Amino acid sequence: MSVYDQTRSNMTTSANTAPVDTRPAQEKSLGELFGDLTRETTDLVRAELNLAKTEMTQKATRAGKDVGMIAAGGMTAYIGVLALVAALIVALGAHTALGYGGAALLVGLVFCIGGALVAMQGISALKHIDPVPQQTLETLKEDQQWAKGQR
Repeated sequence: MSVYDQTRSNMTTSANTAPVDTRPAQEKSLGELFGDLTRETTDLVRAELNLAKTEMTQKATRAGKDVGMIAAGGMTAYIGVLALVAALIVALGAHTALGYGGAALLVGLVFCIGGALVAMQGISALKHIDPVPQQTLETLKEDQQWAKGQR
């Protein structure tokens, strides 16, 4: 068997269809070792970018839900004001000394306060979202420690 055939038999194909030398590190040349390091570093960076992308997508999804909660709170307050104001104003205006103007003011305030409370709950939830991809930062620190240990 020739050296060429031995070399080819010692190589496999990675997921990127680039040949990967599976010989032990003692048998590899310096150039081959640097090639492996470059390939593995590239794979590591890709993995970290995918992790960051996934983490940011999850955080954006959660923020979107919280924004939806704020919008739902505002819409609920608006619908409540429109639907119940008329009925309550008529009822309070006809049966109390407030009159229709006082009844309208009282009912409007009650529903606006209720809507504001729901919207504030959504705003509070948004403030607690950390936009920094913490998992990615942790793995990058681990990778840095690993790389320092390889020197």
